Amino acid sequence: MLYHLFEYFEQLDLPGAGMFKYISFRSGLAVIVSLLIGTIFGKRVIKLLQRKQIGEVVRDLNLEGQYQKKGTPTMGGIIIIASILIPTLLFSKLSNVYVILMLVSTIWLGVIGFLDDYIKVFKKNKEGLAGKFKIAGQIGLGLIVGLTLFFSDAVVIREKIPGETVIVQTEDGQSIEKQATRDVKSTVTTIPFVKNNRFDYSWFVGFMGESAAKWGWVVFVLAVIFIITAVSNGANMTDGLDGLATGTSAIIGTTLGILAYVSSNTVYADYLNIMYIPQSEELVIFMSAFIGATIGFLWYNSFPAQVFMGDTGSLTLGGIIAVFAIIIRTELLIPILCGIFLVENISVMIQVSWFKYTKKKYGEGRRVFKMAPLHHHYQKKGYTESKIVTRFWIVGIILAVLTIVTLKVR
Repeated sequence: MLYHLFEYFEQLDLPGAGMFKYISFRSGLAVIVSLLIGTIFGKRVIKLLQRKQIGEVVRDLNLEGQYQKKGTPTMGGIIIIASILIPTLLFSKLSNVYVILMLVSTIWLGVIGFLDDYIKVFKKNKEGLAGKFKIAGQIGLGLIVGLTLFFSDAVVIREKIPGETVIVQTEDGQSIEKQATRDVKSTVTTIPFVKNNRFDYSWFVGFMGESAAKWGWVVFVLAVIFIITAVSNGANMTDGLDGLATGTSAIIGTTLGILAYVSSNTVYADYLNIMYIPQSEELVIFMSAFIGATIGFLWYNSFPAQVFMGDTGSLTLGGIIAVFAIIIRTELLIPILCGIFLVENISVMIQVSWFKYTKKKYGEGRRVFKMAPLHHHYQKKGYTESKIVTRFWIVGIILAVLTIVTLKVR
């Protein structure tokens, strides 16, 4: 919005208007504005939620400090969503296909999460929105994202043409020879620990011979649906302790922001030998707003929490992370980067599967963990909530560093 306004001002030779051309300037503004919205607007939202008596419904899990959280305002994810949307609308190019996808994803999953929280709070149904409707919504978003990324003419990657070179002029007037490139539509993505750091989804339909490249998009879309569903549910599982999902998401978001920046810069992409994605630099502004929003929300969500994000926030955060990673072709790094979400998800799957298996075999269900998701296991072992959250954050930082390191480990 403001980008286009200042673009007009620049044509009128207004001093300083040209600053809006720079990604770094607009990203900095996005962080600042999202932080201000999260802290200032957030306080008013919390008071409104308290007046409306929109409080957390506590289930009896026999956890220390559990009942102290009863009545704490929930649905605070509204604060996060507003802190992301407003700076993005103000400072990014709204005609950019990637920005549009991120805005759609934020609103789409925000609505699903809001409906879930609404049913829990106002309809007094602890189960919330039926699982089949959540999954249907996630599949719907997956279809929109996957089909857009493959069929939109604006979505391409730049690849080098083997054996072809071009002569280019440098800023100082010198001529240098560089390898020729071309912008193509592709189902190729980044994969860690292999020589050329590339993986093509059409490999799964390689048995189709020459038609494999034509139908690889089907596998890609199915992968997009699975990733969005898994990561958004993983973030939802992680949202069980004060600041855990918020802080973890901020760490993941910072890493994705770095990856988006290098993927949108021809110099860094060439140096790191990673895919250059034209027009993806606007994603840095969106992720800057995301980082500011999560940190701003942490102001009120850190222990002891004054507000909970609810499914309105957790589903949205997970979905944003998934879609963003898919757009910059780093979705296969998610098992490393989102290791906290993954482990939380797996701990629940192991617990439920083992309990059902042992109940069927021995007549009595047995548990692997004292309680799932994993963070509750450590609560049962006597660890304080703040210690568990801090240690999970530390693990998240380690995983973030490992994710970035994979760019050079081949």
